Amino acid sequence: MSDLKKYIAKRKSVDDEFSENFENGYQEFKIGEMLKLARKETGLTQSDIADAMHTKKSAISRIENHAQDIRLSTLQAFAHIMGKKLKIQLV
Repeated sequence: MSDLKKYIAKRKSVDDEFSENFENGYQEFKIGEMLKLARKETGLTQSDIADAMHTKKSAISRIENHAQDIRLSTLQAFAHIMGKKLKIQLV
């Protein structure tokens, strides 16, 4: 386990607020990274997605880099443009 992972695990075990905020932030980061990876795998640019969604490239950048409070319809449109389906799963 890396030093960073050890630090995070230790901090989460003693600080409930840090733990909750870390998990929430990680999920937002993960969604943005998944969108970015899928976009790159399809060979599309942020400008391509923005044009298809009738928005600006900066809006797509914000979605990929700060994926918080994204509407479900936006995620569905993003996926559709890439030729993918959005799957939401509760575990």
